[in-house]
This record gives sequence, structure tokens and C-alpha cells, in this order.
Amino acid sequence: MQNQKTKNHLLIIVLFGMTVIPFLIAWGLKEHPQLLNGQTNHGQLITPPQTTERGDLTGFDQFSIDNMAELNGHWLLVNVIPNGDCNEVCLESIHKTKQLRLMLNKELTRTRRMVIVLKEVAPEVASQWWKNDPTLLRVKANDAVTQKITAIRQGNIPDGMLLLMDPLGNLMMQYEPGFDPYNVKSDLMHLLRISQIG
Repeated sequence: MQNQKTKNHLLIIVLFGMTVIPFLIAWGLKEHPQLLNGQTNHGQLITPPQTTERGDLTGFDQFSIDNMAELNGHWLLVNVIPNGDCNEVCLESIHKTKQLRLMLNKELTRTRRMVIVLKEVAPEVASQWWKNDPTLLRVKANDAVTQKITAIRQGNIPDGMLLLMDPLGNLMMQYEPGFDPYNVKSDLMHLLRISQIG
């Protein structure tokens, strides 16, 4: 009889522990988020996301003017050209996004690529940067977008940086120059899996 009573007490203690311990762990992690070392994304999250309007962007050339509607409802891989020149790092970044989009396989149709030109550039100069890239959308940003990108980078926009824009026009992730396209693919595939839009 005493043995059964002891088993019942142990069962009650185990059940109590099973209900209380997970709550205590969750509360502890909420109070001390630094204990969570695992990071699932490779890029840097932009917090809060910077909202843009499609009217903030205008086509740089006739192809882009004719195809601006392609920006709507798609996840965008956004290369930024901050200066009047697209140097080797900048060109490599544009090439990486071209390869990255091809790596997306069946998810390719949910994405588009775009280059934002922040400074005035002669069209004949700029056309050399993407002469072998006929599907790349080239846009000019207005002052509002330029200020938002500058704020994200705290005033220093490097050549070759990459931004991810969601289908609603929010700039929500950034990658440093020299980014690994496989890491960007990993982040983007995760976003595409959980996204209800685009």
C-alpha cells in the first residue's frame, strides 16, 4: 500500500513538472533573449522594415519603364548602385543575383531582380553594366527611397550591397558586399515557404 502511495506522489510530481518547467523555460528565454544563440538567417534583418511605394521608383530605361508592373506582387532581389560608377564589386553582386535567381528553381517565378541607381548616370554608361542581362529591371529611386537606404546603412552605402524587398514594398533584409548567394538563397527560400504573399 505504501509503495502505491509513493508511486502516486511521484506521478503527481512528474505531471506538475511537465506543466510548469516548459512555462519557466519560455519565461526565462523571454526575459533573457541573449541566451538564444541560434540564428537562422544569414542576412541582417532591417528593423523596422523600411516601407517604399512603387511610385518612389521609376524606370531607368525603356525596357524597365515598360515592365515596372513586374515589381508588383514579387519578392525582389535589389542591387544598389550608390555612385555614378558600378565597379567590379558592384558588377559581381549583380551577376550573383542573376545566378541566385536561377538557383531558386520552381520558386523563380515568385521573384524578380532589380537594380536601384541612386545617382545620375548617363544611359550609355549604365547600359554597359547590364548589357548581357536583358531581364534585369533598372530603376531610379526618388529622394525618399535614397534617404531610407542611407538610414539603413547609417550614411555609408557600399558598392555591391544587396537588399531583399517583400511583395508589399518593404525593405526587410540586407547583405554586405561579397555576400554568398547560397546564404541568400537559404534565407529567401525560408521566406518564400512561410510567405502568404508573392
